[in-house]
Amino acid sequence: MVRNAVLAAGLLGAVVAQAQEWAKARLDASPRHHEWVDIKYGNRTVHAFVVYPEVGAKAPAVLVIHEIFGLTDWAREAADEVAAAGYVAIAPDLLSGERPDGSTTGKDGSSAFPTQDDAVKAVSGLNPDQVTADLNATADYVKKLPAVNGKLVVAGFCWGGGQSFRFATNRHDLSAAFVFYGPPPENLGAITAPVYGFYAGNDARISATVPDTKTAMEKAGKKYEDVIYEGAGHGFMRAGEDPTRTTGNEANVKARTEAWARWKTLLKGL
Repeated sequence: MVRNAVLAAGLLGAVVAQAQEWAKARLDASPRHHEWVDIKYGNRTVHAFVVYPEVGAKAPAVLVIHEIFGLTDWAREAADEVAAAGYVAIAPDLLSGERPDGSTTGKDGSSAFPTQDDAVKAVSGLNPDQVTADLNATADYVKKLPAVNGKLVVAGFCWGGGQSFRFATNRHDLSAAFVFYGPPPENLGAITAPVYGFYAGNDARISATVPDTKTAMEKAGKKYEDVIYEGAGHGFMRAGEDPTRTTGNEANVKARTEAWARWKTLLKGL
C-alpha cells in the first residue's frame, strides 16, 4: 500500500514538475521581505525560506511544511500568502543536506534534484526522526525572531499535511496544527494543540481516514475539526490557483477559496 502511494505520488510529480513559473512570478512580484536562512543544529544545516508580513506589531509564526515534491516555488508562494495575511512564515527545505548522487559535497536541497520524481523519492525516504528534529530546529529559530510574538502554529500540505499532524504529537508549544489533506499519525493522545483538517472529497486515500481520526481524537479528549470540500481533488490548495489548469478545475478553485477563508479566520482566533 505504501509503495503504491509513493508510485502514485511519483506519477503526479511528473505533472507538477511542469515549472511553476506562475508561482515564481507571484513571488517575484510580492512586496514582502523574503530571505533564506541556514539553521544549524548538531551536524546539520536546514535551509529555510522566511517571509515577513507588512505589519506594525509582532505577529505569530507559521511553520509551513512542503508537499512531497520538496520546497517548490509554489510552497514558497504559499508561505508568502501566509505572510500577506499578517503572519511570519517560515518554510524549511526538508531535503537540506540531501543530494541526488548521495555525495557529501556540492549543491543540496530540493533545487538540486533534476526532476520532480527524484525529489518525490528523496522526500519519501527521509528519516522521520530527522524530519522531526529539522522541524523542531526551525520552530526554535522562528520563535526567537524579534518580529514574532511567541505564538507558533504548524501547517502542511499533502506529505507536509501528514507531517504537520505528526509534529503536533511531538511539539507541545503549538497554538494549532493545520492539516491539508494529510494522513493522521499514531499516538494521537500526545497532541496538545487543536488540530484543523482540510480535506478533498475526491481523495478517498486520505479523506477515508477522517471518521476514524475524529473518533480517536474525541476519545483522547483532543480538539479536531475537519472540513471535506466536495468535488475537490488532492492538492487543491495548489491546483486551485494554478492558471495553467483551464478546464475541470472549478471544484479545486472553490475549495481553495473556502479553505483559505477558513484558515485565515482560524489564524485570527489564535
